[in-house]
Amino acid sequence: MGPRRIVCLTEEPTEVLYALGEQDRIVGISGFTVRPPQARREKPKVSAFTTAKIEAILALKPDLAIGFSDIQADIAAELVRRGVEVWIANHRTVEGILDYIVRLGALVGVAGRARAYADGLRRGLEEVAARAAGLPVRPRVYFEEWDQPQITGIAWVSELVGIAGGEDVFPELAAQPLARARILADPALVVERRPDIILGSWCGKRFRPEQVAARPGWDTIPAVREGELHEIKSPLILQPGPAALTDGVAAIARIIHTWAARRG
Repeated sequence: MGPRRIVCLTEEPTEVLYALGEQDRIVGISGFTVRPPQARREKPKVSAFTTAKIEAILALKPDLAIGFSDIQADIAAELVRRGVEVWIANHRTVEGILDYIVRLGALVGVAGRARAYADGLRRGLEEVAARAAGLPVRPRVYFEEWDQPQITGIAWVSELVGIAGGEDVFPELAAQPLARARILADPALVVERRPDIILGSWCGKRFRPEQVAARPGWDTIPAVREGELHEIKSPLILQPGPAALTDGVAAIARIIHTWAARRG
């Protein structure tokens, strides 16, 4: 049967459990959850990303709390001290996301359904990659996760840019799992790498392309000269779950294909 009363400290376990038809196990969710929309209407919100309402979580009598990454280590530690079983996933790649879905499905007793769901997501990515293979040229892409300081895209974002037909201009930073290791030491590095497209997804606030374009020296970047600065909404791409592998990669692909069509 697996756990029956699950608190989801981030959005991706909520989205996966709903997709697998196991939403009745969820008793609490993150306040940042937007997918699926009904989760916000049906489930109490008991956490942010770096903070949580510990007493409210305990009142729900969970038999499992699911979170993500070192950033939620303090929340996890407090819940463990209070007697709650906690699973903190730490996946950072596309394969990691697919494996996470399978593991979560197995945890709640629907391993076969989870494998089928993950396989479908994988096929969708393969279709995106197949369409990208026909592009006459692959644009160089700079993905910005935060603006002050400037933080480049994490591994799954870099991989999805590649699947969609682009080339991440900071692949060496994408390999770094922690955000602080992906801070750009010098904004001039972006100028040097001359991206054709700039994608912004500033978690928790709106991307401001005019502010990016106004950075000193950035007017020489091809993306800035040609107005190729685009926002990818953070719920679509910064959550390591199904959203990134579906709507997130699709949004990136649309931008890249439109860019390529102008040069066709």
